[in-house]
Amino acid sequence: MAFDTDILIAGAGPAGLAAACALGAEGHCVTLVDPAPPLIGEDAPGADLRTTALLQPARALLDRAGAWDGLAPHATELWTMRIVDAAGAEPVARDFDALDISDAPFGWNFPNWLLRRDLLARAEALETVTLRFGCSVASLLLREAEARVTLSDGARLAAQLVLACDGKASPLRDMAGIGARTVDYGQTAIVFAVAHATPHDNVSIEVHRAGGPFTLVPLPDRDGAHRSAVVWMDEAGTQTRRMDLDDDAFVVEAEARAAGALGSLRLVSRRAAWPIVSRLADRFTARRFALAAEAAHAMPPIGAQGLNTSLADIALLRDLCAKGEIGSRAMLDSYQRRRWTEVAARMAGIDLLNRTSIAGRAPMQAARGWGIGLIHDIAPVRTLLMKMGLGRVA
Repeated sequence: MAFDTDILIAGAGPAGLAAACALGAEGHCVTLVDPAPPLIGEDAPGADLRTTALLQPARALLDRAGAWDGLAPHATELWTMRIVDAAGAEPVARDFDALDISDAPFGWNFPNWLLRRDLLARAEALETVTLRFGCSVASLLLREAEARVTLSDGARLAAQLVLACDGKASPLRDMAGIGARTVDYGQTAIVFAVAHATPHDNVSIEVHRAGGPFTLVPLPDRDGAHRSAVVWMDEAGTQTRRMDLDDDAFVVEAEARAAGALGSLRLVSRRAAWPIVSRLADRFTARRFALAAEAAHAMPPIGAQGLNTSLADIALLRDLCAKGEIGSRAMLDSYQRRRWTEVAARMAGIDLLNRTSIAGRAPMQAARGWGIGLIHDIAPVRTLLMKMGLGRVA
């Protein structure tokens, strides 16, 4: 049977672009569609101000895809994860060091807009990848032998596999008849960048107090100033009030919440706010169809698990495509079996961490601090959980 493309990918966020690069670099014919081109400029209206720490397995995926060399000069290495329990009278900090388990950093931090820019450049350079921006999937017919796709511009394509990377609200997930379970935490994350008095020394700092974590992730110095990206999670109503503050008043509250982790702060970007929900699809596959990234699973931004879990989806799909017929029942059954349970377990862990971080009652805060201390102080447990966080088999 003749196919117009081996794999049609819907969604050109970082995960969809990474999938196009990873699968196209293996020689598969890939068509990537999205109703809008990626926002790739830092100052572009609507640009994604968040940052992502790509962990060691994500680097391996992008290196094999030929995308890492372009990204590497812009990376900020993350050698230490510092968890600060600020619920008591005095903050208590515990460090988790990458050198305990590896000779490489835990990860490399990038602005999301830059990830999109460089992944797009790599996809454009691959002869196996066709980019169709300005159109979306209008209808989907999934058969045992093929997937038939009609695009919004009227084009019709036959594919061996349709891969949905089109976000938490995934229209393709709905077209495939797959449901999803959603948890709304009643939180909002405010993301922004700050300059700070103290060097970050390649340490990512997560400050815990009631309402949610306040996380500072290292960025490169700029204009002679030390800089970090911030993800500040708290109760949605409180965050709405903070978004309405002027910059000076906002920084006063941010400094108080940071518990002095990096000294005085100065806002160096605009602020953006994101609601915090988790969402897990009931299954990840249908005939000739797979979900990946946030179309399959979305989780709170804790422990750099979001995009890294998405890239683990793509790595497995890449490997399965090399072993058998692309989009076959056997291939998709293997993907479902190997990813759904692992992702569900990882999301349960993130859910527990977030709920304990939200908790404002003293007994829960004490239990959280005790648990972090126990994990830190027992070396085999500490190294096991660090490896699990990287997605590595211990």
